[in-house]
Amino acid sequence: MMIGVENVFYRRKFYIVKNEFVDILNALFHETNLPNQLKHGARLVGRWMVPHDQANTEIFAIWEYDSHEKYEEIEANVRSDTEHLKRIKDWYEKHGGRDYVMKEYILEMKNEPLIPT
Repeated sequence: MMIGVENVFYRRKFYIVKNEFVDILNALFHETNLPNQLKHGARLVGRWMVPHDQANTEIFAIWEYDSHEKYEEIEANVRSDTEHLKRIKDWYEKHGGRDYVMKEYILEMKNEPLIPT
């Protein structure tokens, strides 16, 4: 038994994206999303990518929080950060709008809790 980690909460955020969009999405993560998550208290365990098939790549990150409640608090702060929301809106507009990006480049996106064994 690990002492002090009973309430730790982990989540996995993943995307399946067209290969031509990988560098663009990675830049968004490093320049915009990562700094905002860290600013509000999220902890990145790691971020990786693997080929999904010849045309697409899976990109995923694992995040750690002190508890599920702390995750919800951090996410509420991230989603109410007006400067961050403007940067995201501008990014989508630069790439054709949110609907276009989700239809043309991001084939799947999930945010899922990880359950300890």
